[in-house]
Amino acid sequence: MSALDEFYQWITTSPNLIDHQETFCDLRSLEPTSLCKNSVYTGNRRLGFIYQHLCTQAFVNSAHYQVLAEEIQLSEQGRTLGAIDLIVRNKAKQRNEHWELAIKFYLLHEGQWFGPNAHDQLETKLPHMLNHQLAMSTTAQFHQQHPELEVVTHHLLMQGRLYTNPFNSEPTPTSCLGFTLNTSQISGYWCHYSQAHQIQETLYELPKIRWATGKASDAAIITPNPERFIHAQTDSGQFWFVVPDVWPRRNA
Repeated sequence: MSALDEFYQWITTSPNLIDHQETFCDLRSLEPTSLCKNSVYTGNRRLGFIYQHLCTQAFVNSAHYQVLAEEIQLSEQGRTLGAIDLIVRNKAKQRNEHWELAIKFYLLHEGQWFGPNAHDQLETKLPHMLNHQLAMSTTAQFHQQHPELEVVTHHLLMQGRLYTNPFNSEPTPTSCLGFTLNTSQISGYWCHYSQAHQIQETLYELPKIRWATGKASDAAIITPNPERFIHAQTDSGQFWFVVPDVWPRRNA
């Protein structure tokens, strides 16, 4: 199975980072078929673009949904307001739904969840996605540009993994901004480079296409570099981020 197929399978079977509520859904109910045989991706190679493409394919491959529009750019007087990821038709419920999509990996440090790029934090990402991104389908600009797309419900698919540091003594929160975290996704570990000697297993570096699913059989052992973060996995399957000692004070 190719890395793309494995990623697609992970997306269609994995839960949301936020415990299931009406807004925070996952794609398991879509029951999508597999990717088309010999499917290839030729778009932007950044992880978020690949992720959005595969999520869209899951809706395309589901008998329960129809994709009505994707990546809708909204603007006002020449100023870009943002982009809506997906508008889909729920055939069973006969309604149009707005879905925003994000794949995120957050590391717990002093009570907050930081991305490996420390400018990205769950505590700021969630309000932005809920109050700005999902709200765009309620704006006058959206209704003016797409009067045919009357959205009934709004959904945020945020998948990924949450990481704790086993070498620090810190309680793991069970919620963020009042939203319950899916504890099954608090499954990764992270540490600073100065702590990495305490890891008892060999680390194999992961290319971004495999951040969610894990290493290939021919994965290379990491080359230590104290100036950048590394995402890796062990033979036992444990995911690790190893980050510079200055993280998150200076962005890694």
